[in-house]
Amino acid sequence: MLALIDKFRKVCLALPDTTEQEAWAEPTFRVGAGRMFAMCDSRRDGDPQLSVHVPAPLGAQESLVESDPSRFYRPPYVGSKGWVGVVLDSDTNWKMVASLVETAYSLIAMRSR
Repeated sequence: MLALIDKFRKVCLALPDTTEQEAWAEPTFRVGAGRMFAMCDSRRDGDPQLSVHVPAPLGAQESLVESDPSRFYRPPYVGSKGWVGVVLDSDTNWKMVASLVETAYSLIAMRSR
């Protein structure tokens, strides 16, 4: 699991002005010291798999969950705000994850201005 967190960390920290902060005993990633655009979740429903939560554009959450419900889900607390959960494992498409993270970063960076 630590290797997946490290890989996800590299994706997030490659974006400009990104900081990492621990919250709820999990790594979270923010635009500067401000708003969060990604967070890890190692305790999803007692499942030992690592997942991450990122905000998504309007309609994307539903589309992703419908396309692959074993990979994508509506996370608790932030799911109602359009965030999507992504399960990370040995078959993770890291280009897709990077694209979701970049989109999430852009959404939050625009709101932070």
